Amino acid sequence: MTSTPSPIQDYALLSDEECDAKIIAAKEKLGKRCVILGHHYQRDEVFKHADYVGDSLKLSRDAAAAEAEYIVFCGVHFMAEVSNILTRPEQVTILPDLAAGCSMADMANLTKVKKCWEELGQVIDVDNEVTPVTYINSAADLKAFCGEHEGIVCTSSNAQKILEWSFANRPKVLFFPDQHLGRNTGYRMGIPLDQLVLWDFNKPMGGLTEEQIRNAKIFLWGGFCSVHQMFKPEQIDNFLAKYPETKVIAHPEAPFEVCQKAEYIGSTTAILRIIREAEPNTRWLVATELNLVNRLHEECKKDGKNVHFMSPTLCMCSTMFRTDPQHLAWVMDNLVEGHVVNKIVVDKEDARLAKKALDNMLAIH
Repeated sequence: MTSTPSPIQDYALLSDEECDAKIIAAKEKLGKRCVILGHHYQRDEVFKHADYVGDSLKLSRDAAAAEAEYIVFCGVHFMAEVSNILTRPEQVTILPDLAAGCSMADMANLTKVKKCWEELGQVIDVDNEVTPVTYINSAADLKAFCGEHEGIVCTSSNAQKILEWSFANRPKVLFFPDQHLGRNTGYRMGIPLDQLVLWDFNKPMGGLTEEQIRNAKIFLWGGFCSVHQMFKPEQIDNFLAKYPETKVIAHPEAPFEVCQKAEYIGSTTAILRIIREAEPNTRWLVATELNLVNRLHEECKKDGKNVHFMSPTLCMCSTMFRTDPQHLAWVMDNLVEGHVVNKIVVDKEDARLAKKALDNMLAIH
């Protein structure tokens, strides 16, 4: 055992094949002490080493149920935070590259959300009228804010149930950080667009009038996913002009105009299920992250299904892409040597309040 961790620089120039060999050898030595989690958007070179695959919440729950002492989360920072909150105290969550963040999550921070809450309080009784709802794609301190204010967390698959729960308690919702998930879900619930108001966090009072604030049902934070923002309604029109039999499916993080043209709207898990269960020899146009679509395309070819990526511009999750075989091999080798690198630990009070908001969701989920 070495006295100090091996530096990442020692791995930066290794080939993917050399890293594969190291990862496989380390997994064998560590056995049940370690599990690797792979998010659907992860690159193939890393995804293939995962013991569990899925969306962020499923993976955290898989980790909590596992015997493993070490949870190596091949995803992004907020996912590793959720894993740390939901796993047992003796379990350690590791993020292979600490630079793997989420641009959408970064669009909402605690300072701006508190300012929004205070400004809304100048017009309405926020504590009795507004439920804060944060998408799971957010920092732990924002989940804690929701826990502190009797709010809740949602995912792309349960957003409607969470909004129904919220409206059963209070008449309004502050939804952050993704405006598109909030708008698409609220509209499908029958809420008119003029009551789904955008809160521009760069403007005083979110750029809204007092009348708009009083009339609103959902305040939509002005954040978005840079990957799903790339999809456009004209991409659907152009594709259908060539292949009119195509079925269109979109993730609810895609813009409203795209989701309005889609035959199906669903989370990553729903997209996989719907296309896998579809009739053979069907054609699909998919609005979600490139790595997932490419894997689904390869998987479904045997059934004669054609699965196409919607955007003509390649768009993958660039921060997810930071987790490469070199970082994974570095983490795994250090674990074999008895060194934990890139451990993710959420502040205890934030973790307590965030777990309250997560537990509210899990009681419904």
